[in-house]
Amino acid sequence: MFREGLLAHKFLNLNNLPKLTVPCVLVHLLNNKIKPYKTHGSAVYNTNSYKEEGITQKMSTPNFLLSNGKNMPMVGLGTWRSPPEVITQAVKDAIDIGYRHFDCAHIYGNEAQVGAALREKMEEGIVTRESLFITSKLWNTYHKPELVRGACETSLRNLEVNYLDLYLMHWPMAYKSGDNLYPTCPDTNKAVFEDIDYVDTWRAMEELVDEGLVHAIGVSNFNEQQINRLLGVAKLKPVVLQIECHPYLRQKSLITLCYDNAIAVTAYSSLGSGHTPYEKPGAYPLLQHPTILAIAEKYGRTPAQVLLRYQTQSGIIVIPRSVTMHHMSDNFKRIWDFELAIDDTKAIDDLDCNGRFMTMKAAYGHPHHPFEPGQSQ
Repeated sequence: MFREGLLAHKFLNLNNLPKLTVPCVLVHLLNNKIKPYKTHGSAVYNTNSYKEEGITQKMSTPNFLLSNGKNMPMVGLGTWRSPPEVITQAVKDAIDIGYRHFDCAHIYGNEAQVGAALREKMEEGIVTRESLFITSKLWNTYHKPELVRGACETSLRNLEVNYLDLYLMHWPMAYKSGDNLYPTCPDTNKAVFEDIDYVDTWRAMEELVDEGLVHAIGVSNFNEQQINRLLGVAKLKPVVLQIECHPYLRQKSLITLCYDNAIAVTAYSSLGSGHTPYEKPGAYPLLQHPTILAIAEKYGRTPAQVLLRYQTQSGIIVIPRSVTMHHMSDNFKRIWDFELAIDDTKAIDDLDCNGRFMTMKAAYGHPHHPFEPGQSQ
C-alpha cells in the first residue's frame, strides 16, 4: 500500500461499518499500528446494518472525515452518462440499497431527474436531507466570478435541495461564458476558451460557503502544480479532489500531496470506464485484465469489487456508476468484508501505465489544461 493510503486511514470514520465481522479497514489500521483519528473515538458498529436469518436491514459504508469536520460516505453513486429517463429510478433503488452519497454535475444533464428521486424518498420519510451527501460541480462556462452563484443555484433548484454538501470546480480551465456548455470553434473543433483564472473562480466559490449554499468546496481534474497554487492563496482550502484514478492511472504523487494537505480524494472511472468514447489505455479493458480476473477468482469476487476494494483500502472514495439494482448492490455491499493481500495490491499497482481515459483533448492549448502532454504537472 502506498504512503497516501496510510495517511488516509487517519481520517476514516469507522462508526458505521457493518456488524458482520471485524471490519477490514479496522484490521488494516491495527496491522499497520495506526489508530483511528482521535476525533472518531473507538469503533462503534451500526446494529441496523446487516442481513441475518432472512431479516434484511440497511447496510452502510465507512465515512471519510473531511477537513471541514463533515463525514463523506466512501462509496457513492456516480451519475455521469446515466440517461435522464432511467436515473430517477436508479437513485430511488440506490437509496433503498443504502446509498447516501450521490455525485452529480450540471454538465451531466440529469440533475433534475436525480432531484426528483431525492424529493420522493425524502417525502416518503426514507431519508432526510441531513442523511444525504450530495455533490455537484461548477461547469467550465460559468467560471466568471459573477456567474458562480447563479450556476450553483441552478444545481440546487434542479436537485431540489437548499444546500450542497460539496461543490467542485469541474475543471481548472474556463470556456466562453454562457449557457452553451460546449462552445466550439467551427474551424478547429476545439473548445472556445476564456481568459479567467481559476483562482478568481475559487474565490467566488468560497463565498458560497460563507453564504451557506454549500458546506464544502473542492476541485476536480487539477494537477499538482494547480493544487499547490490554490493552497498558496485560498482562504478556504479544497476539501476534496476528484480525479480519474484506477490501476492504469494510480496518480501516487498527486494523491500523496492531497493527503499531506488533508484533502480527501475521490476516484472516478475506478472501474476503467470501459464505455468511454475517449481514450482506451492498457492492453485489456481493466475489468478483463488477467491480473484482475485472477485476483477476483482468488477472493470469490467480481472484478469490479476487486477494483473498488483496491481503492477504498487505500482510503480513496469511489463513485461507481450504475443504473441496475444488481450492480449497485454489489458495488455497495460486497467490498467491505474482505481485504486484498499486500502481494495482490502490489500486482495491481504494477498495472500502472499512466493510462488516462479522460484526456479532454478539445481543450488542448488552454493555459490551464491540467494534463495536456508537455505541460508541467
